[in-house]
Amino acid sequence: MSKLDVLTPQNSQVIFIDHQPQMAFGVQSIDRQTLKNNTVGLAKAARIFGIPATITTVETESFSGHTYPELLDIFPDAPLLERTSMNSWDDQKVRDALNGHAAKGATKIVVSGLWTEVCNLTFALSCMKDTELEIYMVADASGGTTQDAHDRAIERMVQVGVVPVTWQQVLLEWQRDWARRDTYDDVMALVRAHSGAYGMGVDYAYTMVHKAPERTTHGPRLDPAPAGSTTAAAE
Repeated sequence: MSKLDVLTPQNSQVIFIDHQPQMAFGVQSIDRQTLKNNTVGLAKAARIFGIPATITTVETESFSGHTYPELLDIFPDAPLLERTSMNSWDDQKVRDALNGHAAKGATKIVVSGLWTEVCNLTFALSCMKDTELEIYMVADASGGTTQDAHDRAIERMVQVGVVPVTWQQVLLEWQRDWARRDTYDDVMALVRAHSGAYGMGVDYAYTMVHKAPERTTHGPRLDPAPAGSTTAAAE
């Protein structure tokens, strides 16, 4: 495969590396709620397009804690590939899962993980050394212990051919054409829920420009009722 080929549902797979509480506690390169939002957004995108997903965990019971439930809810049947090594590539289960998907054409691995400078970096270097697979590192769905640690790790990976991306970039690359109506509605729903200002803009355009109904129900909107002035009340 060539890095000039865009990401497609057919050539992609995704791995979520160690999205566990203790790992997230150490993240300082990105707001941790934003990190979770982006990770869950990427996972939902993978589900929409039928992208094969691998989830790894490290030292769950003794140190790292359990994977975000929001992530597990998206892939309820996915096995959790537990290991002891900081490098996921050192575990045969992980190699077998990724190589199995690659054998079916998914040779571009989209990576979201913690921490960027350890688990993501060593996985990327080792995987690329041993295989012809391509690595796409989702920078805003990964986090490092400092901003410098995250940035230097991304720079090091870029030097050897890893492609840095963002989660929304991946989503829209998979969609590619708004005429693809089979995924259009799901993508728009995902954008509205997870894409910040972009999603707010979509909501605004739908309701204010196209006069679509709001996407939620709520109580009645009460008309303004100006209160009497403080001076009048005192008199």
